[in-house]
Amino acid sequence: MTDDAVKGPASYFPSIEKKYGRPIEEWKDLVRKRLPAKHMELVAMLKTEHGLGHGHANALVAHTLVEEKD
Repeated sequence: MTDDAVKGPASYFPSIEKKYGRPIEEWKDLVRKRLPAKHMELVAMLKTEHGLGHGHANALVAHTLVEEKD
């Protein structure tokens, strides 16, 4: 038996899309447009300008920054 459950920041993605009505790639694009801002600056931007909760904003930023490093 394999454990195919999504873990880490991506585990928030279905609820982010449902709650805020935008695809994850749109949120990631917003984060990328603000680079090279710091992690918490990006989290604050998503919270203040777009109304995301802290956990959702943090998950999006963390996942996007990991992708940008690859």
